[in-house]
Amino acid sequence: MRMTKYTHSCVRLEKDGRVLVIDPGTWSEPRALAGADAVLVTHEHADHVDSLRLAGLGVPVYAPAEADIPRVNVIGVSSGEEFTAGGFRVRAVGGRHACVHAGRPDCANLGYLVEDAVYHPGDSLHVPDRPVETLLVPVHGSWLKMTEAIDFVHAIQPRRTYAIHDGSLNERGLSSANGWLTQETHSGYRYLRPGESV
Repeated sequence: MRMTKYTHSCVRLEKDGRVLVIDPGTWSEPRALAGADAVLVTHEHADHVDSLRLAGLGVPVYAPAEADIPRVNVIGVSSGEEFTAGGFRVRAVGGRHACVHAGRPDCANLGYLVEDAVYHPGDSLHVPDRPVETLLVPVHGSWLKMTEAIDFVHAIQPRRTYAIHDGSLNERGLSSANGWLTQETHSGYRYLRPGESV
């Protein structure tokens, strides 16, 4: 399976001529959606979903059943549900967005384990109940501390780890996050620049 990282939390997966895109938000490049067969949305925040782009795309869009995504007919999914999206096997896990600050309302957030290999948690640090080969680890957010990101990698123990949720970091911030994750985890951590593939 080929994976291409786009800005912030958007990831494009390609396998056997099929394309699955996860979290194409307003910060990500429109080209991430070119030729998409299906889209997974972890939650309703604009940095993870661009409803205007998705409204006219004409492909199935899967999102938490509770999500409020205007102009898009989503296929609602729930935690624990297994389904096929654009030819990819997907398991939805988790349930809620990480807490930003005490008393602030949260929203539904599902992580997606694709082909029992790639795990995209959205804005959550939910640890799935099965092994993860490739982890997409959030590295920055109003809801996240670096020690939590490191502990998340340790809890999952993937073979490979790549950064997501990095769109609001400048080069110094990225350098710091990359340094900590390289030094403190042993999971093949690597930073992919937007448009880079593995």
